[in-house]
Amino acid sequence: MSSLVKEDLAKRLFGPRRLRLHEFIEVEGSSAERCYLCAAVTKSEEVEICMVKHFRDREEKYEVVEKWFLKDLEMIDGKEADTDNPYFDMHFHKVYSMEAYSCASKYTFARTLSNLNEMYLKKDLKIVNFDSTYLNDDSIWSSNNRDCLVLMRICFYASNLLCLSLCPLS
Repeated sequence: MSSLVKEDLAKRLFGPRRLRLHEFIEVEGSSAERCYLCAAVTKSEEVEICMVKHFRDREEKYEVVEKWFLKDLEMIDGKEADTDNPYFDMHFHKVYSMEAYSCASKYTFARTLSNLNEMYLKKDLKIVNFDSTYLNDDSIWSSNNRDCLVLMRICFYASNLLCLSLCPLS
């Protein structure tokens, strides 16, 4: 489903604006509409972060309601690194509080911004209150399949622990 939304966003909203969409996550909006936080790169290699509202009337419509640039992002605050929560703040000239669809999508977006920063800006971007194990690409938990592989590994380890706990000791 998300790949279809990404393809639709890229075709209808970002393509005509000559931007390359790298990542998007669903964030909480009002109940009548969906909202996405997107990271895209311009032709001049500026990284744009924008809030997009998704309307469904007779046809699908997307509207950019807020736009920032990665060069202006001072800090991403994950709120609490040791709890599973979807809340985070982005510090620009003012602080914008976000609620991602899930904790995994919050980490996906933070990883994307970190990677885009390394590719295009190489500035000191502060990413605080995130568990670095899940944030860094060199981590055992990271993958090209993103968070599905993380979930699969956690399930594998949990099932092994369950099997071991049920085995009788001789």
